[in-house]
Amino acid sequence: MLDHLAFETPKPKVIQGAKHDWELVIGMEVHAQVASNAKLFSGASTQFGAEPNSNVSFIDAAMPGMLPVINEFCVEQAVRTGLGLNAQINLVSAFDRKNYFYPDLPQGYQISQLYHPIVGEGEVIVDMGPGVARRVQIERIHLEQDAGKSIHDMDPAMSFVDLNRTGVALMEIVSRPDIRGPEEAAAYVVKMRQLLRYLGTCDGNMQNGNLRADVNVSVCRPGAYEKYQDSQDFSHLGTRCEIKNMNSMRFIQAAIEVEARRQIGILEDGGEVVQETRLYDPDKNETRSMRSKEEAHDYRYFPCPDLLPLEIEQAWVDGIEASLPELPDAKKARFVTEFGITEYDADVLTAEAENAAYFEDVAKGRDGKQAANWVINELFGRLKKEDHDITESPVSTAQLGAILDLIAKGDISGKIAKDLFEIVYTEGGDPAQIVEDRGMKQVTDTGAIEAEVDKIIAENPAQVEKAKQNPKLAGWFVGQVMKATGGKANPAAVNQLVQAKLGL
Repeated sequence: MLDHLAFETPKPKVIQGAKHDWELVIGMEVHAQVASNAKLFSGASTQFGAEPNSNVSFIDAAMPGMLPVINEFCVEQAVRTGLGLNAQINLVSAFDRKNYFYPDLPQGYQISQLYHPIVGEGEVIVDMGPGVARRVQIERIHLEQDAGKSIHDMDPAMSFVDLNRTGVALMEIVSRPDIRGPEEAAAYVVKMRQLLRYLGTCDGNMQNGNLRADVNVSVCRPGAYEKYQDSQDFSHLGTRCEIKNMNSMRFIQAAIEVEARRQIGILEDGGEVVQETRLYDPDKNETRSMRSKEEAHDYRYFPCPDLLPLEIEQAWVDGIEASLPELPDAKKARFVTEFGITEYDADVLTAEAENAAYFEDVAKGRDGKQAANWVINELFGRLKKEDHDITESPVSTAQLGAILDLIAKGDISGKIAKDLFEIVYTEGGDPAQIVEDRGMKQVTDTGAIEAEVDKIIAENPAQVEKAKQNPKLAGWFVGQVMKATGGKANPAAVNQLVQAKLGL
């Protein structure tokens, strides 16, 4: 939560049409693959990248007489997610059959939850910048099994089916239409991914299809959304179209923009938007119709006869809640308070749980602002340049902490520290020992520094006169002394002596 902030709600995105102004209304359905070694109703592996059709049990293949058995760990992961979203946990839920045909869905139906989901209403706070956030309400989270994958580009005349994903557990996280712009939609998915990764309930890998979103877009005239909020009458929001299977923040934003423009064009020409499912083509930057949007009755939902209602105990839920980690918003607020860093820096450091843990270990017992500066600018900057993440860092928290300790003791200057960091990053080793062995220790002997200052002043009388006329030029002498000492002189001592010698 962002209770430490007095945040304001961002304004809705306004799009100017040829005739009127329009506002966007967006709802999201995030499909998150449950982080589990086994599928939702079978013991088959969920390993990504396995040989096609190698992770398929008789249950997944829908062999006659094979009955599903619920995976308790998947249920626990759904409950854990609900608790992380401050949502209601339903102690009684039930599975339904959603009937439709796909070549990669062997049963001819999907086991899902419609009427009694495992998680009810919750919320997500999407931080849009300092003091600005959107509160997005979560309508429900339900468990369901994934379908397989049809492959159409391996043969000109045939399609192939890989059933490895069939039966993999998904959490469908359904928001209310509270999102009001493309940037907010992308930020919502980023925040949802961050929460799921902190909770350990989904790895958030969008490239592998483990996290994907269906985006529901509609447009309305200014003021209509407020009427919806007052009445909960969805007719005020306009007809929505669903953009299916989005797995890129950039494409999510682009798809919303182009779909909104399409709908506005239809409405301003006197037409009606048809509720349907659409796909986004990034090459052409357009959405195209996939199929008409089905309603619940089209799928002929009915209670799954192979599964009893799912009943869980409050004590079990309480145990899961007690094991929850510190979540991003709470961690961010603590970092600001405990380490005295800015909200921006705290946001960067808490983006990933591993990043936050690294920083906290480095900052422990040290200057928090200095630790944040080194972790973000030096370490993260270098890792990003090489396309690595914190888990691949060649510099340990102990090594970076040792560099900061050497700065604090005055053994090395900031410039020497950067040279030392480069050595540790590329070669490894104990920072203190490297400083000792390579003669990198900062010169703090004021007598030696004073002699060098006197020498530089004596050799540059013209520059002395200029500095006396313009004290800002004294920095030139500091730079010359630092250069002469190979950057080893204490900069503060050099500056103090230069100022004194020049009478400034």
